[in-house]
Amino acid sequence: MDHLLSAADELLTIASTADRPGELRRAIDYVLDFVGPGFTVERFESNGVPSALVYCGNPRPEFAVILNAHLDVVPGSPDQFHPRRDGDRLYARGAQDMKVSALALAQAFRDTAAALPYPIALQLVADEEVGGRNGTLHQLQSGVTGRFVIIGEHSRLDIVADSKGLVHANLRASGRGGHGAYPWLGDNALLKLVRTVTRLQDAYPPPAEEAWRTTVNLARIETPNRAYNQIPADAEAWLDIRFPPEDATFAGATADGMAAYLGGFCEPGVTVTINHVDGPHHADHDRPEIAHLRRAAQDQGFASDFLYKHGAGDGRFYSARGIAAVAFGVGGHGQHGPEEYAEIPTIDPYYRALRQFLEHLPATVTSTR
Repeated sequence: MDHLLSAADELLTIASTADRPGELRRAIDYVLDFVGPGFTVERFESNGVPSALVYCGNPRPEFAVILNAHLDVVPGSPDQFHPRRDGDRLYARGAQDMKVSALALAQAFRDTAAALPYPIALQLVADEEVGGRNGTLHQLQSGVTGRFVIIGEHSRLDIVADSKGLVHANLRASGRGGHGAYPWLGDNALLKLVRTVTRLQDAYPPPAEEAWRTTVNLARIETPNRAYNQIPADAEAWLDIRFPPEDATFAGATADGMAAYLGGFCEPGVTVTINHVDGPHHADHDRPEIAHLRRAAQDQGFASDFLYKHGAGDGRFYSARGIAAVAFGVGGHGQHGPEEYAEIPTIDPYYRALRQFLEHLPATVTSTR
């Protein structure tokens, strides 16, 4: 663990944000050097974003297990790229999300891959924080495939087998402008929009505490009107909708179907445009690989319960292809915030659980179908 923590101190100094492609590449190269020689390394690039896949032998097989790690981070203040330790905490941008887990995955791969009786891969990507389409999705579109995926997102050794899907939608309202002193002579587009949003909020009220259900966040509402004494003729709102796999209204629906459904809440003169859809992520909780991973974590003294994540992650790209994926990582807190940290006491158990999982998977699970 001293070796891994020393490597983490170096990796965390790399400001691998989306606007620094050179640093994204440097982070990937650093982890490849950490893994060391003796493996096949495939490099990918999509829209200037690098990624890599590491495995044994040639040609590339269908992998029984893929270990997925993203090395990009969200922007942070300069001091966050100078790691510091305070007791059991390692503070830095990316410590929790997810460079420390990435190194533990890399070490587990390096220490086991050559001796395992089945093929595994280490997948290093650098755009998860901005959507994942040029990393994990690009590799899948390039033919990379497997049967079970561990994504090293922070979970404190719990298992994330379910993550919400998302919809980004625009509501556009049209009315008739006029003088604000004579509202009966106009048709206020902003009021139409407010009434529409109110109906949606009544149907999907913001939860006061964590709840595994569909939520509708009003992200923006605006009008080009710039005068007190004008009736707005146009207005627009942005919606961020998050939905679990169980919500059949959104899960599996087409963009047109979603637009039609949301249109049912709209005032006359308000139209819906679906700008972006990502499906939810779900893996069968009863899969033998998941049971085996939970047991490995429990042997390290962790409960390894199921967590439900409300944000989207790269697991959705695997779910869309019928490939089971879970998030499983170290502990920590402060994701994307000014005091992000990883819990150092979770790192060694995390590595040991990964190694136990890989070295003791039953042949009935890993055999080629």
